[in-house]
Parts: sequence; C-alpha cells; structure tokens
Amino acid sequence: MAAAASSTLPRLVPVAAGIGLREPHREAFVAAGSPIPWVEIHPENYLVPGGPRLAGILRVRRDRPVSCHGVGLSLGSAGGLDPDHLMRLRALYDRLEPGLISEHLSWSVTDATYLNDLLPLPYTEDSLERVRRNIDHAQDVFGRRILVENPAACIAFADSTIPESEFLAELAARTGCGLLLDVNNLYVSSVNLGFDRSAWLDAIPADAVGELHLAGHTRMTIGGEELLVDDHGSAVGAAVMGLYAEVLERIGPRPVLIEWDNDLPPLDGLLDEAGRAQRLLDATMQKLKMPEVHCAG
Repeated sequence: MAAAASSTLPRLVPVAAGIGLREPHREAFVAAGSPIPWVEIHPENYLVPGGPRLAGILRVRRDRPVSCHGVGLSLGSAGGLDPDHLMRLRALYDRLEPGLISEHLSWSVTDATYLNDLLPLPYTEDSLERVRRNIDHAQDVFGRRILVENPAACIAFADSTIPESEFLAELAARTGCGLLLDVNNLYVSSVNLGFDRSAWLDAIPADAVGELHLAGHTRMTIGGEELLVDDHGSAVGAAVMGLYAEVLERIGPRPVLIEWDNDLPPLDGLLDEAGRAQRLLDATMQKLKMPEVHCAG
C-alpha cells in the first residue's frame, strides 16, 4: 500500500528536466527547496524496511514525482529474475509510487551471483524471447509498465542477428513495455560501432519512448583503439547535446534526466546541467505550442 504522504501528489513525471538524485546531494537538495520538478533514484539503494535513508527519499517524494531506475534486475538473465529482488522492488514501488520505472537491457546475475556490472547480450531470437519473458514477469509482479534502456556498447557480438533498434522495438511490441532512450548511450555506441544514429532513431517506435537520459562520457585507448566509455562522470558534451536536440525534433518532448554518478560535482553543477537540457526542451515545446514546465537555469 502506498504511503499516505506519497499518494496525495500526482504520480506522473512532467515533461521537464530532472536530475539523478544521489545520497550526497539529498539533504542539500531538500534544504535548498530546489526548483527541479522531478528526480530519479536507483531503487536498490532503498530496499530497506525503514531507517534514515528511506525516510529521506520519502521526504523528497512528498514534494515531487520520483522515477526509479533499476540497476540489478538483470533482464537478460537466462535463469529468470530473482524472486526475492522482485518482491523487494515491488514493496518499495508500492510505498514510493514512482511515476516511471526503468531497467537496463543487460544481465548481471548468474547462478545467484550478482556481478557488479551491466553486461551486454547478443541480439538474437533466443535473447529476445528470454528478455521478453523477464519483462512480462517483472511487469506482472510490479503491476506497472517498465521502460527498457538502450545500452552503451563497446563491442558487438558476432552472432547478433537483429539490429539493436529493432530488438528494442520488438520488445516494446511483444511486452507493452516502454523505452528509455539514453542519448549518451546512443552516441557512444554509434561512435564505437560505426552505425547511423538517424537510422537507429527511425527504427524505434517514438510513441514507446517515455524518458530520455543525458550524461557525460570519456575517451579511453584500449589495445591501441580509442573507445568512448559511458562513465557518468562529467558534464554532457556538445555532441550529445546536439543529438539530444535531434531526438527532441524527431520524437517530441519527453521527461529528460541528467545522470551524474562519478566525480560528483556540487549540487549547483547538476542544476546547471538540468538548465541546459531544459532550455532545449523549452525551445522544442515552443515550436509545438506546448505549455512549458520551468526548471533550474
């Protein structure tokens, strides 16, 4: 059952720029009365029956919608989903009433062992059916639709037979799930693997996209080859912001999130990034004559 304080507010995440709220920023965020209209959290940080951390995020939820971006469900696991993890997530979602729930297109669990990474999977019919079963199971347990995020890729599997964009589109068609379009991941993957970003965007169902992510990335040289790595450790680069503008033109305005997980800046740095994203969003909404939701910056 949802907490009374949460149920008094609308659950919907607005079409506006939000931030990934990390624990080091939470107290300052609440104390400042931040104008950010929504935040996103990693639910695995709050899978506890009580205590100050859970109380703190419930306090945030009283004032604004919250989105939950899971990192441990492992939708690509061949052995299915961990039932205990599912039920702990369900308990949190019933209490927090998040406006959006999202998960990664990856795997991280094998033989009840959790790996500290989001590992890629080949895009084959077998993988498609496996992920389809797991998404259906998760949505049945949660009683909620989930969004599935496109990954950041450094390599492609030789036995992949389905383009990533078509794989995601087929998941949405078969399960009714939505898509979380991570703009930085799309940029990183397209540079590393050499595919056409515009063609990728043309292949996904625009009406299934429920949220956008923006983040920073870094360049690394591995084995003499330069690769982009999605590290969430810096401001959003100009090329990714340019792709974000293209995404807004192609699919229309969506809730957009600034992700920053490593080398965290002061809270004001995140608010500045949200302001950059909001200004592009406002410009698109003005073209479409949609009402604006004002944000930081």
